[in-house]
Amino acid sequence: MSRPRNAWMLALASLGLLAFAPAHAQGTVSALCSTDQAWCELAALEFQKATGIRVLQTRKPTGEALAQLRAEAANPKTDIWWGGTGDPFLQAAEAGLLQPYRPDYINDLHAWAVRQYAMSQNMVGGFYTSAIGFGWNTELLKKKKLPEPKCWSDMVKPVYKGEIEISHPASSGTAYTILAGLVQLMGEDKAFDYMKALHRNVTTYTRSGTAQAPNVGKGEVAIGISFIFGFDAWRHNKYPVATAAPCEGTSYEIGGIALVKGSRNAEAARRYYDWLMSPVGQGIGARANSLQSPANRTFKPDPRIPSMDNVRLIRYDFEKYGSSAERRRLLERWRSEVESLPR
Repeated sequence: MSRPRNAWMLALASLGLLAFAPAHAQGTVSALCSTDQAWCELAALEFQKATGIRVLQTRKPTGEALAQLRAEAANPKTDIWWGGTGDPFLQAAEAGLLQPYRPDYINDLHAWAVRQYAMSQNMVGGFYTSAIGFGWNTELLKKKKLPEPKCWSDMVKPVYKGEIEISHPASSGTAYTILAGLVQLMGEDKAFDYMKALHRNVTTYTRSGTAQAPNVGKGEVAIGISFIFGFDAWRHNKYPVATAAPCEGTSYEIGGIALVKGSRNAEAARRYYDWLMSPVGQGIGARANSLQSPANRTFKPDPRIPSMDNVRLIRYDFEKYGSSAERRRLLERWRSEVESLPR
């Protein structure tokens, strides 16, 4: 009886139908994850349980992850990079650091995810999407008798001096998305004038764009600028948090996922990639209270994920602002004209 069963198992394996079946240890995959820490950890744990493949994973902001891949280029130690804003992924593709991969299930993905493949010659996939906005601690604002911010123009008012937290665009893809979005929304010179005014109200530039939501939720800062979904996760957990999308319009991300060129564990990396893009893998985000809109459209997403139907999105030019030269130029100008100013 064992021979037919073994033949059937071999046939299934040849069709890739055992990709997510539980198994004994079948190798190792080295990953960089740039989304929320809880999602990174739960995904690695669940994939390892499902496949037996050991996941060696480090959580780093997208800017730092990109720097690591550049440093490893001659001798790659990372197999797959996933989560976090897509611009640094496009810069990695431009630098020849990524391996093209166009999955068979591409028609299961939303159009915005598929466009990332086309834009990057199949080196970067669209993993999720979410919009930039404001989150604030309602109790702190009430205590300090501060109005709720609704627009970009509100954030530069003197009443908010020392009350706003945002991440640093050199290390955080979130902050670079904000920077590039303001340039596209306002025009470059006006955007830099705006960021100089905003700088006076900023209390801290954090390394990671995931810091604002917990800091606002716990009352460590009154207002944060980051992706709206992060603040909403704390609101759903009964913290005194409210959110708004800027009335003038706002930028958004398409989170990235990519295989690393020259990786040592290519097959295990592809299996992790496919699992992360499957309904099971995409659903891990909401299980970890990370409420981005998933790329896979073949399952019902968590109802807590904030809708972007009423968010005024700009026409974000991912190709231009995802280029290394444009990112470097904008960051140099930001450091020179904004970061250098006193607060």
